[in-house]
Parts: sequence; structure tokens; C-alpha cells
Amino acid sequence: MNPGHSFDLQGSGFTSPRTRDRLITRLIAQGIRDQRVLDILRQTPRHIFVDEALAHRAYEDTALPIGHSQTLSQPYIVARMTELLLTTGPLTKVLEIGTGSGYQTAVLAQVAGIVHSIERIKALQDKARERLSALGLHNVRLRHADGLQGWPGEGGYDAIIGTAAALGVPSSLTDLLAPGGRLVLPVGGPQSQQLVLVTRLADGLQQQVVEPVNFVPMLGGVV
Repeated sequence: MNPGHSFDLQGSGFTSPRTRDRLITRLIAQGIRDQRVLDILRQTPRHIFVDEALAHRAYEDTALPIGHSQTLSQPYIVARMTELLLTTGPLTKVLEIGTGSGYQTAVLAQVAGIVHSIERIKALQDKARERLSALGLHNVRLRHADGLQGWPGEGGYDAIIGTAAALGVPSSLTDLLAPGGRLVLPVGGPQSQQLVLVTRLADGLQQQVVEPVNFVPMLGGVV
């Protein structure tokens, strides 16, 4: 992807609005209920978040490779994690660990006041920045860093989302939650992972296992 790359945001054929509608029908059948989330996934052109050779598969409910041993999460998981964060109401300030292609970031930017998104792989971050700019989503701040270290000088997030699997729930992230804030994160190793929802209550943290998932591992350091 080169600077100044122009994107076909509307799509046609395999990326047409009709194809997107079929995806939304599948998500509803799988239990996604938040109408705002459904509308955002219908409107957001997922095909620009993968290489052109994979664009025809963009509206399948499946994860897709984005290079650097990373994947674009399946639409159901994106919808489910976003829906979980929205359960308690509007989101003002969100932290995302793992920008990846920028697709989940784009969805969050349409439900939150501001999104802070950290990516450890610079090449992925650069592509994500182009895509988010093309969509006119200017309420996102990107940082090239180790996501497990958080965002220096920031905290008080009412939502934190992790897009790779941690071996446990990192206190470095739960410490950044505002009262009532929620963290949604895949937890586990390569053989077994669960989507976990952590809520900061007045008397501590409440943890809930949501469902089995399959994510790439969350790694430290930057490249």
C-alpha cells in the first residue's frame, strides 16, 4: 500500500452492500443484538482492511491473514467484543491493545469519543493509519509500542480491548480502568483460550468467562 492509495469504499460483487447484508443476517443468527454494532459492521468496508487478493472473502464470517503472522478477527468476534464493551452505555475513552489491520479500531472509533490504539508492528500500524484516514475517522490516536505497557500518562479508560491472547489478565491493563470500566480480552495458550470480561467495581475486579475463542498470542516488544 503506497502513500496516497485510494480505496474503493463502496465495493461491488463480493464486496457489495448486498454481500454485507448477508453477513449481518449471519451475525444476528449468532446472537448479536446491539443494533448500533450491526449497523456499523454493515457500513464499515471490511474489504479495505485486507490485501486486494483477499477482498472477495472480506464479508465471510472468518478470520483472515494480514501478514506478519497476524490476523483480521472474524466479524462475529469483532461484533461480540464491541457489544460487550457497550453493555453499560456510551464509551468516552477506549484503549485497544493490537491495532492490527485497523478494522476493530474503525468499529470502536464509531462508538467511542476517543480511541487510543497501540500496535507493536510498525508496518501494520502504518497501513492501519491510511485506512482510518480514508474513512475519515480522526478520533483515533495510534502509538507504536508494547501494548502490555499501556499508554504512558493515560488511564481512566471506560473500555479496554485486547485483540491477541494473553496468558492471564494483565494488571498493567486492569489498573488503567476507570470505575465501572470494562476490559474484554482473550486469555489462554494456543490449545485453549476463553474470551474474558473484567469489570472494575467499587470493591475490586469482577471476571466473567464469555466463550471459547482462538486468537494469535499477545507478544511484548516492538518490531
